[in-house]
Amino acid sequence: MTTATLIAPSRPAHRNPQVLRWLGAYTASTLGDSVYYLALSWAAVSSGTPAQAGLVMTVSAVPRALLMLVGGVVADRLGPRRVVIASDAVRCLSTLLLAAILFVAAPGLWALAAIALVFGTVDALFLPAVGALPPRIADRDQLARVQGMRGIGYRAGAVLGAPLGGLAVALGGSETAFAVAGVLFALSLPLLCTLKLRSLPEEGNGEGGGTALRDLADGLRYLRGHRVLGPMMIVVLLSDLGFVGPLNVGLALLAEQRGWGASGIGWVLFGFGTGAGAASLLLTVCGRVPRAGAVSGFTMVLGAVAIGALASVPLLPVAVGVALAIGLLAGLSGALCNALVQTECDPAYLGRVSAVSGLCSLGLAPLSFPLTGAAIGLWGPGPVFAVSAGVCALSGGYALLVPALRRAELPEG
Repeated sequence: MTTATLIAPSRPAHRNPQVLRWLGAYTASTLGDSVYYLALSWAAVSSGTPAQAGLVMTVSAVPRALLMLVGGVVADRLGPRRVVIASDAVRCLSTLLLAAILFVAAPGLWALAAIALVFGTVDALFLPAVGALPPRIADRDQLARVQGMRGIGYRAGAVLGAPLGGLAVALGGSETAFAVAGVLFALSLPLLCTLKLRSLPEEGNGEGGGTALRDLADGLRYLRGHRVLGPMMIVVLLSDLGFVGPLNVGLALLAEQRGWGASGIGWVLFGFGTGAGAASLLLTVCGRVPRAGAVSGFTMVLGAVAIGALASVPLLPVAVGVALAIGLLAGLSGALCNALVQTECDPAYLGRVSAVSGLCSLGLAPLSFPLTGAAIGLWGPGPVFAVSAGVCALSGGYALLVPALRRAELPEG
């Protein structure tokens, strides 16, 4: 892979054409993901029973969890740009192929399960590679801004993707929505192909030329021995275990108990998304938060208090305000953790470290869904939200108690 130093050290990330190309590609890819998942859920529900539809929707999770660490090794070996381009190309071709099949036939659930399996496998490669790209397109002192911009792109894709997918389904069915998703993935490809990466003098320090398994073990040893990154993976796992379950499972049951209805869930999620978007915008504008490690720990503790409060709020407008606070605090702590990973990690290991971080959040945290649902069925939302808040508080407290993590700083921008 050809690399070149393209940007002046002081150039802000939002004025860097390489970062803007990457952000455009990432946003288009996120939009495609949102449209794809809506199309998949609609097609699965239309083609089978609710239980079968649920099974199709969960097929992606298995390869993503099993292969995430392998994806980190691939990103470090081949280079993240190549892996991201290949991932979006496969998603583009597979969704367009499925759209073409659905236009001419009704293949049934097997085709939907196959596409879900492909997406899960590709996600296991894509997510670590995306995490390893920023240091190759921006200076170290701009990586916090890049993480803020990434958060804005993700929120834009999530917010706009659902109505765009719904409109496509309404106009032409799930096949049209799959075609729209394929086009969005295709839009990311020219932007990614024109990215020219910065040279990284330290790149290659972790390359031993051995087998993939040896590279993986080498990366895990590096992570375990790192004073900041090792404890941070524990923080990421605990915070997501405490946060993901209540938001995805408990919120619906809480809204039903309070009588808020489906529109109430939408308003609460709107509050959360607005807060998270504001956190990303704040980091993009500021570029750096002093005492980033300590601030991340404090925001996790405050977010835990807000999560606990959400279960006891009777009025919908107040719940929306609390959700906004949760989104702001969780969004800021998450973005700071991601930025610290970018700045603390040797680039030679960044794919593998990003893979472990992704596995802790996207791979393992969803496993709490069945447990959360069963616990709410037994004790109701209140006690479960309280336990989840306690787990989040434990995460923030641990971040504050580990000296190296508490003192971790982002470079001056």
